[in-house]
Amino acid sequence: MNEIRFFNTLGRKLEPFQPLDAERVRMYTCGPTVYNHAHIGNLRAFVFEDLLRRTLRYLGYQVHHVMNLTDVDDKTIQGANAQGVDLDTYTAPYIASFFADLDALHVERVEVYPRATEHIAEMIEMIEMLVQKGNAYVRDGSVFFRIASDDDYGKLSGIDLEQVEQGARVASDEYGKDDVRDFVLWKAKKEGEPSWESPWGPGRPGWHIECSAMSRRYLGDTFDIHCGGVDNIFPHHENEIAQSESANGVPFVHTWLHADHLIVDGAKMSKSLGNQYLLQDLVERGVTPRAMRYIYLSVHYRQKLNFTFESAEAAGSALRRIDDLRFRLDHATESGTPSPTIAEAVETLLRDFRAALADDLGVASALGAVFVFVKQVNRVLQDQTLGTGDGARILAALADVDRVLGVLDPADWAAEDEGADEGLSDEEVEALLGQRQAARAARDFAAADQVRDQLVAAGIVIEDTPQGPRWRRA
Repeated sequence: MNEIRFFNTLGRKLEPFQPLDAERVRMYTCGPTVYNHAHIGNLRAFVFEDLLRRTLRYLGYQVHHVMNLTDVDDKTIQGANAQGVDLDTYTAPYIASFFADLDALHVERVEVYPRATEHIAEMIEMIEMLVQKGNAYVRDGSVFFRIASDDDYGKLSGIDLEQVEQGARVASDEYGKDDVRDFVLWKAKKEGEPSWESPWGPGRPGWHIECSAMSRRYLGDTFDIHCGGVDNIFPHHENEIAQSESANGVPFVHTWLHADHLIVDGAKMSKSLGNQYLLQDLVERGVTPRAMRYIYLSVHYRQKLNFTFESAEAAGSALRRIDDLRFRLDHATESGTPSPTIAEAVETLLRDFRAALADDLGVASALGAVFVFVKQVNRVLQDQTLGTGDGARILAALADVDRVLGVLDPADWAAEDEGADEGLSDEEVEALLGQRQAARAARDFAAADQVRDQLVAAGIVIEDTPQGPRWRRA
């Protein structure tokens, strides 16, 4: 098992990863607040977390992964009230949309997706613990966490609380409290809001307590990894640490990993700029989900990802290099003993790929190892020195690394592509190729070119060989 290093936000340094259980990683990742459709910036964090999950499993660990769905907060309540429906009715289409996007991007489903509204009892229990220990206090039916009671507050974000003033995000709650820096754990019922009974009267939970209570329910008081976007570091994750460690009396999380933002054409996404895209918006403009997954993977999670339509074209070109290799292998002739070049290339790929991922998910180096491998294999194919069984060994190596990448095999994406494909059937392609061959034999090259153009326009790639034309779908 490779030694893994992660850049831990808690302490801001690369350090060896040692899970509490030698064989099993317990991980919590902040899921969506389901008040709207996820945009491509939101989805970046979820693909990063999928890469992390797949990498841990690839490197030999079992993974127990929990991702919450925030279905009660100010935004979901406002949206439900605006539509005149209950929370479940309002959030249901956004939950379905979220999972549809994950499926489109081939993000693996995690073990548990707890919903906040289904874990109110656990939240009340944790708030009661905080009140009993003096870390929280009650004001007019609301409950607040007393930040002054936590000497370690700020250790994740490095924030200086002396600089926090009224109006800062940490102090934006609309309820009265002793200190502007304190944050709400339970909000007293307001007119037009859903509510649950509690020891302090009817009300609803604050946002931060939701994740602390649900992670405790499914992962215990202490667990290995907590993830999210960099915008979660403060105040959300900082507050999670404060309330969890105060309630449970033990360290909350060992390793914190945060993904940086996605920007578009060098600018922050915003509706006013018209660059806040949903995944479906990009699909309608010709960007495939497969290319988007590649884009997400191609930039290290701690770097900003700049999406452009040029980068989508580059992603498509990179994937075609893999697809072209598979196409050539399908038509290659194997003979003689296995190639030592191929054996060495496979060994190097698997070694370098694992080492890159074990070093803080170094996916750029991992992809670099893949394309060095592709170049080496293409050279062997060009020299026609492919040995018996080499093709299977090459495909097995690609399948091995694709357990992490989830993007290299076009067959895995074929069903979606075919579902949207209204082009030529295989029989129609073969018939047109026959017409083209007949035109070429009759030296009617204009007619042959016309047929070729028709095929190319339909997304058919043709390769002329001494043995006759070969074709595949682009």
